[in-house]
Order: sequence, then structure tokens, then C-alpha cells
Amino acid sequence: MKNFRYFFVKVKYRLKGRDKEVINRYFRKMGMNIGIGCNIVPNITTTEPFLINIGENTTLAGGVTLCTHDNSVSKMIPNCTDMFGKITIGKNCFIGQNALIMYGVTLADDIVVAAGSVVTKSCFRNRVILGGNPAKIIGTYDEFIEKNRERVFNLDQIPKEHLKETILESAKLIHRSEWNE
Repeated sequence: MKNFRYFFVKVKYRLKGRDKEVINRYFRKMGMNIGIGCNIVPNITTTEPFLINIGENTTLAGGVTLCTHDNSVSKMIPNCTDMFGKITIGKNCFIGQNALIMYGVTLADDIVVAAGSVVTKSCFRNRVILGGNPAKIIGTYDEFIEKNRERVFNLDQIPKEHLKETILESAKLIHRSEWNE
């Protein structure tokens, strides 16, 4: 039944022009504590939404997994089935595509988690970037800004009908270097 309701919420989200509050209201009804202005891309699912706290103005990209429990203990400890832990994500955070946040993790305000990262430990430092498996601090906001200032776009200033050509013709496109072994 829960999946059926979630399907209709995703349809409503698309019909309302990707209104992020449609998704936020659904997760709040399910028990998640979600701050104002969050941008949670659909497909975030968990069996214990009441263990999740997400601060204001935080974005979770597609494919993010919030793992609030561990069932592996059922194979190791007789008569036990699960371990649980809260996940707390601070204000103004960005959790990248397909990142995994494990149970018991707390992230401070103003943290970016790189795509595909596995966050197994809490981070109480603000304005840092976490990445890797397991995730660790790989940089700061100031370092990222300095490195990428000339490569960014402001999509609010590009008319939709010119978006594709503006991006494709831009010298700002990122080109990844090859491995140096």
C-alpha cells in the first residue's frame, strides 16, 4: 500500500511542475522530519522514516539511500534481528547522486557529499566536501569555489530555448583528465 501511495505522489510531483513540496509533504506524513525548502528527488525510500532528520534547504539527488537499520546481526547474534540508528543531515547540505548514508550518521550544516560516496561516520565540520568509500573529507567549500568559479552556470539567466546551445557551445564544459599511473 505504501508503494502505491508513493507512485501517485511521484505522478503528482511531475504534474505540478516538479514542485518539491509535494514530495516533502509525503515524507513528512511518513514520519520524516524535513526542513523547509528541501529538494528531495523522488525515489528516496526507507522503512523507518521516523529516524531521519533533514535540515532546511538541503538537497538529496536521485538514487540517494538512507539506511536506517542493519539486518546482518540476525546472522550473527541469536534471537536478534536488527540494529537501528538515526540519520541527521544539517541545513544547506547537498547529497550527490547515488550516495549512501548509513545509520547513526550525523552531518553538520553546509556539507556536500560527492556522488556515489558511502558515509559511514559522522562529520561535525561545516563547509566541507565528503567523498569516497568510505567517505572522508576531500576538500572545503573555499577550495571548491576557487577551483571551479570560472566553470559554473546560472541556469536562471539562460532562456530555456537557448539552454542546450549555450551549454554545448560554452568553454565552461568540464573535461576530465585521464588517469596518471
